[in-house]
Amino acid sequence: MKNLGLFAAFVCITFVSQAQFWRVSKPVQIGGTVNTFDAEESIPIFSKDSSMLYFVRTFDPKNKGGEYDQDIWYSTRNDDGTYTDCKRLKSLNNKYNNAIIGMGNNGKVMYLLNAYDGKKDFEKGIAQSSGSGKGWSKPEKITIPGLDIEGEAYGFNVSGDGKTIIISQNGPKSFGEEDLYVSEKTSSGWSKPLHMGNVINSTGFEISPFLSTSKDTLFFSSNGMGGEGDADIFYSVKQGSWTEWSVPVNLGTPINSAKFDAYFTYSGDHLYWSSNRSNVRSDIYTASILAPPPISIIASGTDITKYQGSDGRINSTTKGGVAPFTYSWSNGMTKEDIFGIPKGEYTVTVTDDLGQTASTSVTLGEPKQVVVVAAPDKSLAMTHYFGYNADKLDAENAKLIAFMNGIQSQIKKGEKVTVAIKSSASYVPTREFSSNDQLAKSRAEKIKKMLEDHFRGEGVGDKLTVEITETMVGGPLYKNDRDNVEKYQPFQFIALSTK
Repeated sequence: MKNLGLFAAFVCITFVSQAQFWRVSKPVQIGGTVNTFDAEESIPIFSKDSSMLYFVRTFDPKNKGGEYDQDIWYSTRNDDGTYTDCKRLKSLNNKYNNAIIGMGNNGKVMYLLNAYDGKKDFEKGIAQSSGSGKGWSKPEKITIPGLDIEGEAYGFNVSGDGKTIIISQNGPKSFGEEDLYVSEKTSSGWSKPLHMGNVINSTGFEISPFLSTSKDTLFFSSNGMGGEGDADIFYSVKQGSWTEWSVPVNLGTPINSAKFDAYFTYSGDHLYWSSNRSNVRSDIYTASILAPPPISIIASGTDITKYQGSDGRINSTTKGGVAPFTYSWSNGMTKEDIFGIPKGEYTVTVTDDLGQTASTSVTLGEPKQVVVVAAPDKSLAMTHYFGYNADKLDAENAKLIAFMNGIQSQIKKGEKVTVAIKSSASYVPTREFSSNDQLAKSRAEKIKKMLEDHFRGEGVGDKLTVEITETMVGGPLYKNDRDNVEKYQPFQFIALSTK
């Protein structure tokens, strides 16, 4: 197990919960003098404004406990973003192993590895100190009941609100070398460490845990879940209690390598973690978080073709974002394009794989209700416009019902009625008929049969004569724009009149 020579510890970070990074730049060793060839650097943590970097250095003869000790060091950020002039944080280092395992209270509280207490100023556990920059108070022990650490490999992560501690140790119920446990702060003190379950713990080791600020996403390193190499960085999402977690997801390349990768955090738009991918001993690496392409959506609608109909359609187009996408319409539909809908205003919200959202709205209209009445010469007339390839007029069509009621009224007065039918098709190619002429004829023949059957059923079929006077194909030539309703629909009609 690669354990940086001594102990494992880490710090809580702010993170976008339940989402992996979009893309990152090529990892490079952090600029400046933080990394050294002979020593090992790990566990980066930043002050609230990122102006100061704290980290752990191991195998440096200048450490208070000598070469095989680990001490807390710090460096101030330069204008060019590099970190130089590294120094030991003398007020918090002793001759044992020291590390920062969390920052709280907006950077004014520092949580530290080991208790700075007990025999020879050493006891496995946690302490806390208050201050800022280079000046910190004497550490005070934090008591966790039932915490009994065996062995030399252990670590902690204290959440930013100071109320949750994630522990990495070989303890009770451990499946492997080191498992993850949790302790929570209550009104009566800290709870006994609880094993966090077999989803995020393996027969290998799970180390360097840290929680997102919302405490719903846990990041850690493991060598027992497969991946790129010795130890990889994973994340898992809390599903309920502290023992319920989603299956861990490997952060993948280029963050993870074929060697040891752990102690992962970020500051601003840069990631930082420790890896020995290029050297025998680990250095601190960084990569830029590349912003995902912004998401947008546009939509266009096709109005309903008849009064109170439901043949409207809306087509939407998503641009940018990161697939896959999900769609949520105001009428409950979840497809990218929706159809078979009545008039009204429709709003769609698209969400990409990173949680980015965009919305737009479309309003669909419909023809006005037409009531057919007799002119002074007692003639009746109506016109219906068809959608693409349609040749049948719905018996529930309001205009048709009004037209037939007018005929029925004249027949009741003892009159005989003749209905003239004129039908048309546009030049938009038809897939259902042998030709556009055939489509126009089918429209006329179907309405003729509908009228004859209806009045025959009413017992007055002998009072009605239906004639097809004209079928035609008309309008502009087709330009591969079938959905251009305003252009072609005026020539997709059936016209009825009486005499």
